[in-house]
Amino acid sequence: MLDPRPLVRVTVDPDAVADQDVWPYSIPAVADLMRGGLELEDLTILVGENGAGKSTLVEAVAMAYGLGAEGGSVNGRDVTWESESPLHDALRLVRGGAASKWGYFVRAETMHGMFSYLQSSGPEQDFHSRSHGEAFWDLVSTSRFSGGGLFVLDEPEAGLSFDAQLRLVALLLELADRRGAQVLMATHSPILASVPGAAVYELSDEGMQRSRWQDLTMVDQHRRYLDAPERYLRHLLE
Repeated sequence: MLDPRPLVRVTVDPDAVADQDVWPYSIPAVADLMRGGLELEDLTILVGENGAGKSTLVEAVAMAYGLGAEGGSVNGRDVTWESESPLHDALRLVRGGAASKWGYFVRAETMHGMFSYLQSSGPEQDFHSRSHGEAFWDLVSTSRFSGGGLFVLDEPEAGLSFDAQLRLVALLLELADRRGAQVLMATHSPILASVPGAAVYELSDEGMQRSRWQDLTMVDQHRRYLDAPERYLRHLLE
């Protein structure tokens, strides 16, 4: 029986890496990827501090799949500034038997440019007349997210309220439950990382480690802060 996942596994071809001691291969999480690869579940979530390699990894997977570095689908993309790492050239993808080869990449930092590209390339909703969060929902409510394929999200919580993040959790569950659809997401949000059934990997100076949601560093930090914000603010004010 064919595996319905669009993307089963990601590995790195060592022959395509000129120097493992330079960025991005020097990032511990990328080094772990080089050593053992990464199997993608129906919903795979990467979390960790800034600079841990989350965006670098999801960007590289998206590009190796055929998506643009700044977002978009397998059919069209916008390029304003080439800043991506060379990691995508070294990735090797093991694809599944999903009938749909569709994919879509949404990243918070380039979403404004992507909206401009979509509006200039054909009849579209007026994304720029909406707030960031409203425009995001206008995008994911279209046919782009209605079928199968690989959906890559980089920090989609930017601009989303608490309630909107809960709505996104529901959407992620819907996508993960849909045969032939798969989600890879990088996030700083403990809400989005709490999606039931997701494979969650924490990226740190130690590398990339699969973890339970309740054991994530960011979950512990949010709990401690919400329990007693004055303990943190006191140190900042001092």
